[in-house]
Amino acid sequence: MVAAVGVRIGWAAVPAHVRAAIEEILGSPVVAAESQRGGFSPGTADRVRTAAGGAAFVKAVSPALNERSTELARQEAQISAALPAHAPVPRFVGSYDDGDWVALVLEDIEGRHPHTPWRPDELTAAVHGLRQLAAALTPSPVAGLPTAGDRLADNFAGWDRVAADPPPDLDPWAADRLDELRAAAHEALTMLHGDTLCHCDVRADNMLLRPDGTVVFVDWPWGCIGPDWLDTVLLAENVIVHGGDPAPLLTDVDPRAVTTIMAGLAGYFVDRARQPPPPGIPTVRAFQRAQGAALLPWLRGRLTY
Repeated sequence: MVAAVGVRIGWAAVPAHVRAAIEEILGSPVVAAESQRGGFSPGTADRVRTAAGGAAFVKAVSPALNERSTELARQEAQISAALPAHAPVPRFVGSYDDGDWVALVLEDIEGRHPHTPWRPDELTAAVHGLRQLAAALTPSPVAGLPTAGDRLADNFAGWDRVAADPPPDLDPWAADRLDELRAAAHEALTMLHGDTLCHCDVRADNMLLRPDGTVVFVDWPWGCIGPDWLDTVLLAENVIVHGGDPAPLLTDVDPRAVTTIMAGLAGYFVDRARQPPPPGIPTVRAFQRAQGAALLPWLRGRLTY
């Protein structure tokens, strides 16, 4: 499986005035910074230590690195600042925005990403964590966010774009069922009603497993308002792609909703994979291509109209 990584800068590459502002938020100079792998932003993502003995997780990015990543950083700062303390998420420490550089300072979580292929015990922990997350974020504590239907509408129009301009390497099964796939993706958008703040990008590299076995959900730029089961379905997609049994995530979800959402996601990946890579994120298209290729076999036999 292609790794979900961008080409990151390090702490030392962040302009001095931005580092100074982050240190002011931390209340002490940074004396050590360890760059973290994973994620697509080309900005910095560092676990930092301060002269006073404090620790934090810091992200910083500017439009010169990737304009969209900067927009997402602003969205993440807005959402992270409003997340309640009892939710299984990193504590918000502070943020910085000078109109160019955007930085986010969060609690440093002691933990690691779940293994992929998924292990049954870690998937059980993820299921429990997702239930805690949905309970803590219903009703949504953040105002003014898009609905899940609005957030995913363009993504789930992927099969429409594929049908209008089919790629030469399109999977033959998908090519024969484009009308069914388009209809399923459109149907999925009608099922996304709810009042829960959804993460909307739950996957193994956006989760941290603490030493005590509990799960923390990180990286919140895509937050939206939808059903309390949406994040479980999105994690099931990650399990399908990386290997493991998604059934524990789907026991309480309408099978039709699961199938149509997976169809929408597959169309998004197939469509996006043929685009040029964005600046600073050279692996994202291969990552999307691999996810689409994994979802299509799962959809066979489940997509019936």
